[in-house]
Amino acid sequence: MLAAERHAAILERLAHQSAVRVSDVALALGVSEMTVRRDIDVLESRGALVRVHGGAVRPGSLSSVEPGFDANRSRGGQAKQGIAAAAVSLLVPGMTVSITGGTTTYALAPLLTRVRGLTVITNSLPLADELHRLNAASAPDGAPRVLLSGGELTPSKALVGPLATSTIASLRADLCFMGAHGVDAAAGITTPNLAEADTNQAFARTCGKLVVLADATKIGVVSLARVAPLDAAAALVTDQQPDARYAALTRILRDPVPDTHLEERP
Repeated sequence: MLAAERHAAILERLAHQSAVRVSDVALALGVSEMTVRRDIDVLESRGALVRVHGGAVRPGSLSSVEPGFDANRSRGGQAKQGIAAAAVSLLVPGMTVSITGGTTTYALAPLLTRVRGLTVITNSLPLADELHRLNAASAPDGAPRVLLSGGELTPSKALVGPLATSTIASLRADLCFMGAHGVDAAAGITTPNLAEADTNQAFARTCGKLVVLADATKIGVVSLARVAPLDAAAALVTDQQPDARYAALTRILRDPVPDTHLEERP
């Protein structure tokens, strides 16, 4: 396959989704990952995309564009399931856990029902609805108790704004699982939604330990509004080993799921 054909194929993928993975493109095109990385470098030099850790994103996806929940839900399903499984290993029965909106945190839902006596504080409408459905279907003893904030609904189906922020600020959690649009060593945890940034800051302030859940396409991405510096998080759970910039901030704690990395700072 000619370079021009590969470039066209990569841009075609980005026309229909906000991010692409190097490994996915290499498999689809039948070329090496190194070839895809070189192609991404060429396309970035032309301003056609922006290279991030593990892949590339559309130029407009870095700061103010907020992808919808339904569009993101079907992407990277295996990675999100692995991240969720690694994250849930941090929970113990009886904990109060706060969970922000997003499709990666949504993947936690079926696993949370397996930990007895949880109280879940969330601003994610899909997560709360799924936990309600799972609890009603199986009616397990010790099913999670769900506290849902009010607020204004975002494209990612998270409830944000003054009502959501004040509700979250009035509660306390042992641990917070936070999704992110971008996770960058210098810029920290970011989101394209200003109101969501404010609500997520309340989540970060009111938990004993902050754990960030982000697949590799989010690493190195910088969005419009900062939620917190990266070192505010006790752990980063992701599906690929971060590069040296993140290794300087974190260390591998354990790897309970294949190809999924749980990293905790000293």
